[in-house]
Amino acid sequence: MPRILHTADWQVGRQYNRFAVDDAVALAEARFSTVERIAELATKEQVDAVLVAGDIFDAQTVSERTIRRLFNAMQGFTGPWMMLPGNHDAALAESVWTRAARIGAMPANVQVLLEPYAYPLTDLGLVVLAAPLAQRQTYDDLTEWFDTAETDPALLRIGIAHGSIQGMLPDEVDSPNPIAPDRALRARLEYLALGDWHGLKQIDARTYYSGSPEQERFKDNGAGQVLLVDISGAGQQLLVESRSVGQYRWQQWSEQLSVASDLDRLIERIEATDDKSVLSISLSGQIDLLGQQRLKDALSIAEARHRSVQCNMAGLRFEPTDDDIAALQADGYVGEVIAELRERQLADDSQDARDALVIIAGLLRERNQEGRV
Repeated sequence: MPRILHTADWQVGRQYNRFAVDDAVALAEARFSTVERIAELATKEQVDAVLVAGDIFDAQTVSERTIRRLFNAMQGFTGPWMMLPGNHDAALAESVWTRAARIGAMPANVQVLLEPYAYPLTDLGLVVLAAPLAQRQTYDDLTEWFDTAETDPALLRIGIAHGSIQGMLPDEVDSPNPIAPDRALRARLEYLALGDWHGLKQIDARTYYSGSPEQERFKDNGAGQVLLVDISGAGQQLLVESRSVGQYRWQQWSEQLSVASDLDRLIERIEATDDKSVLSISLSGQIDLLGQQRLKDALSIAEARHRSVQCNMAGLRFEPTDDDIAALQADGYVGEVIAELRERQLADDSQDARDALVIIAGLLRERNQEGRV
């Protein structure tokens, strides 16, 4: 009974410019360590072959070092790797694949499926029908030839492609690189391994997207996994199981703060979140100065624990209270300025006065803390 591991969309070499430099470097490095975990899992689960359904590299222009590091990361599995060019690493006349071959980076157990062809794995009882992309985008269904492909009847037919199943994916209208939704049935495939959709998704009983094995977007779509596929025989029911291999979990929250208990719940949620997280938090509503300091402290602790924490406070109003003002213990000229700003804030709902109070409060807190050292 053949067992394959299906993965796709490694995007090795991807850059994360929206993050701080140290976070961006760590997220890029995670791409290599995730491939290492895939190789280790393939060995542990005793799979017969690994199918990588496109976008192994994020761009044709990745460095030679990146190419070599990728193939080094795959050394933990010595069985066959079947790798399909996708839209990011298409099989151009001059491509990342021709560069990899020229520098001798690819191990003997790696086969890049550069041509639309039926690649036999006779020892495993399989034949892999491949639909590589020879350009970044096409509006032709490159899997159509699967239907009429003649293969050894003793070999189980497996398809591999990179593109968009028509009518089955959210927000995909007239998308490039189309694939017919019933291709597995029409082509008599035991399994169709797909890439391009970065989440885990089942199309039918024999057609799956594995998703990206390392999450890179704030979407709860099952990314961070690979698929183990057991094929018991021609026309038999498949056993498809997911395995988690991703390192970081990306989470995006929108929180409305109105009362103190809202902030309590937010801080508790941050503290309970897995350490290996990439957090994007958007806050709205209002908060007093004491709450602002609590939030600042909680975010500072979270930034040291998590891979990345980004907090958008553009929609959050800071509303100093009488208790906030009294706690500042300001007298003399500073006290007079604070009193005047407080009066303007209450009389005119002045945003400028509110912002000035927040700034002064921060400076006074820092002074008071330094005085206690």
